[in-house]
Amino acid sequence: MSARTGGAGLLARAQEGARTVRWFVRGVTREDRYDRYVDHLRRTHPDEPIPTERDFWREHYVEMGRNPGTRCC
Repeated sequence: MSARTGGAGLLARAQEGARTVRWFVRGVTREDRYDRYVDHLRRTHPDEPIPTERDFWREHYVEMGRNPGTRCC
């Protein structure tokens, strides 16, 4: 194995690790809500229009204001 091949393998593993960390952080912080919502719409309501990400978050925050649930403030 040459040094070049080993370096490429190391870079590929580092990139995969970075993608995994990004995926995990987005899940923990719930930043992936829009992606999950779009997947849900495509599976269960294929004829409905998909809102833009901006519209999704706008409606999400409006709904949070209407129904604060268990938030502390």
